[in-house]
Amino acid sequence: MSPALYSAAKSVLFQMNPETAHKVTLWGLRLAEKMRVLPLLMGEVPSDPVEILGMKFPNRVGLAAGMDKEADTVNAFGQAGFGFVEVGTLTPRPQPGNDKPRLFRLIPQQAIINRMGFNNEGIAAGVENIRSATRFHGVLGVNIGKNKVTPNEDAAQDYLTCLRAAWPVADYIAINFSSPNTPGLRDLQAAEPAARLLASLKSEQSNLAVETGRNVPIFMKVAPDVTDEQIAELSRVFLDEGLDGLIATNTTLSRAGVEASPRREEAGGLSGAPLTARSTEVIGAFASELKGRIPIIGVGGIMSGADAVAKIKAGASLVQLYTGFIYRGPDLIRECVEAMKAECPVNS
Repeated sequence: MSPALYSAAKSVLFQMNPETAHKVTLWGLRLAEKMRVLPLLMGEVPSDPVEILGMKFPNRVGLAAGMDKEADTVNAFGQAGFGFVEVGTLTPRPQPGNDKPRLFRLIPQQAIINRMGFNNEGIAAGVENIRSATRFHGVLGVNIGKNKVTPNEDAAQDYLTCLRAAWPVADYIAINFSSPNTPGLRDLQAAEPAARLLASLKSEQSNLAVETGRNVPIFMKVAPDVTDEQIAELSRVFLDEGLDGLIATNTTLSRAGVEASPRREEAGGLSGAPLTARSTEVIGAFASELKGRIPIIGVGGIMSGADAVAKIKAGASLVQLYTGFIYRGPDLIRECVEAMKAECPVNS
């Protein structure tokens, strides 16, 4: 899709309530995919293949979790040019999420604040939607979380329920224990609870691999609001417990960079351009601790090809888009692929 065409579409969508615009966008993508016109609208994205943890990615740019919460637009996002698609966050039981309004644009800052709260129809419905995505042949990640009403001491059971349900349809499974919009969830990022949770997940992963004859890597998604000490502690946990992959980072509670916005006081996680530098710093800090033993997916404020390159140079193997995709449109996918292919060749 040309930048001019997307700019025209965005001018209409940005007149709508953000959550309504989100639903309209997904509906339009599904319609265009069913009519077999989506590849014509989106244009061709260059090939830049890479293999990580046994998964073969056609390029290093993925869709971050949160865009396709119900996993009902997988076919369309696959045809949009993404090298991989991560759906969810999905929870064991359906939940409505937080009260509306819960999604806000900060247009001058190219940012979004959301406090959606894991609104979804539950893991069973999400898995059925994935099974229906028969025209998707790429790498699929399933992002899972705990229900809001589940206390942290029982959180592992929620994650295990989702792990078992997603196992047959996922290429990798992402553990979301860093969203700021489920009360107390980030407490699980402390070293001891993180170690207990990961140990439970790795044990079940081994059992499921034996039962099914296939292995599904486990990634954990961390917040950008972590100290150097927390990064060091979590890195030790990840290495000791055998984590397969890391996703850095989720949204931030910081309001640095949006002080002038009338929306700055809205509760929720901030994403977009104000997060770019901090996310890259966190990626670099984890990469330094992990020393290449655990691959990193870099996400947070990628608004240009240069931002994607910076995350790869900081230590990421793959990147994901969300807010940048909303502000820039599909052309950002191609720009990121081309920039990384030119400046960070896979075989370099």
